[in-house]
Amino acid sequence: MLSFLLGPFLALLPQRWRRSPPFLTSADWRVPSILSGLGEFLLAAAAMLYWYSYSVTTWVSRGLDAALAGKAGPGVNEQEIGFMAIFLFATHPFTWLIGYFAVEGSVRLVAAAFAESHLGILPLFVLDRVFLKITGQSGPSAAKEGSYTEGNLSSFVGAIREKVRVSRTASVPDELCLLKEGAEEFLEIRASRRKPDWTPPRTVKYQDTFYRLEDCSAGSEPRPYRYRLRRLSAGVMSRTVLVYSPDEEPAVSPR
Repeated sequence: MLSFLLGPFLALLPQRWRRSPPFLTSADWRVPSILSGLGEFLLAAAAMLYWYSYSVTTWVSRGLDAALAGKAGPGVNEQEIGFMAIFLFATHPFTWLIGYFAVEGSVRLVAAAFAESHLGILPLFVLDRVFLKITGQSGPSAAKEGSYTEGNLSSFVGAIREKVRVSRTASVPDELCLLKEGAEEFLEIRASRRKPDWTPPRTVKYQDTFYRLEDCSAGSEPRPYRYRLRRLSAGVMSRTVLVYSPDEEPAVSPR
């Protein structure tokens, strides 16, 4: 319960810091990371609205006072003063800082929701890297943290690319292609959607035949996922065997 209540705040920390307390080593960070990213985005959006209202109103008021006092030069009107206030708002460093946290919060939210990548905020991560550099702590823990972060980033980018591809590709029945190379028989499955857990060298059962998943590759639309399976002479059914039973009758291709 303590980790759940403090989770959205602790999710801001680098992952190395989160592993320090013993009661957090086995915590599930998905929901706290989602809430943390969402909270960061909402706070940044609220801060942006307040900063816009305050800064533009202040600069417009100062511009009008300067115009009435004759300090702004002849021919200056309210539209020009308003445009200048908006320009100052858009180029102000504080605006960019708030915008950064809004973008970071949305990235952390999407990463936790779709890629199971529980990222902390970048400023604290950089601070942790600087601290390790200064103290000379470049042991296994630091190396592991660096590789874990790189893996999370790659997983996040891959998950977003996968979501975009699925949204743009229509769902169509699988296409099967039977191949024979010498004494070996192969089954190639071309699918419009990725098949979970289909990683070589898993065993796949289709109808009454067992296959060994040899390779997964990218193909062309509308079936960009290709799975190459080698037929086995015999097989034993177990919990690790993948059963291929498509919802729709697959199409059969001669090649």
